[in-house]
Amino acid sequence: QVQVVESGGGLVQPGGSLRLSCTASGSIFSLFAMGWYRQGSGNQRELVALIRNSGNTNYADSVNGRFTLSRDNAKNTVYLQMNSLKPEDTAVYFCKAEVQTLSLNKFDYWGQGTQVTVSS
Repeated sequence: QVQVVESGGGLVQPGGSLRLSCTASGSIFSLFAMGWYRQGSGNQRELVALIRNSGNTNYADSVNGRFTLSRDNAKNTVYLQMNSLKPEDTAVYFCKAEVQTLSLNKFDYWGQGTQVTVSS
């Protein structure tokens, strides 16, 4: 089994900052990628940022230049630093880990989500 645990999130004023953390643990042979998606009210889940084991990182156009995704390989942890937050960033943020398990199967594992609300 693989667990994906998120932390961070909360309420912040426009222009403020937040940091989300996500750790994957359990029966992990290799992590192909980790990153964050978000789902606003009435919207589909969308990619925010994803970092691959090569180090390549993809950002949504809407967050590029404001959000930074980093990782600690030793801890199987990624951090999403969110700056200059806007009301439209309000959403539930989900962490995803693309994992090769000890049985060498590949699965995507998701966290339970953490609420980010940007409001004055």
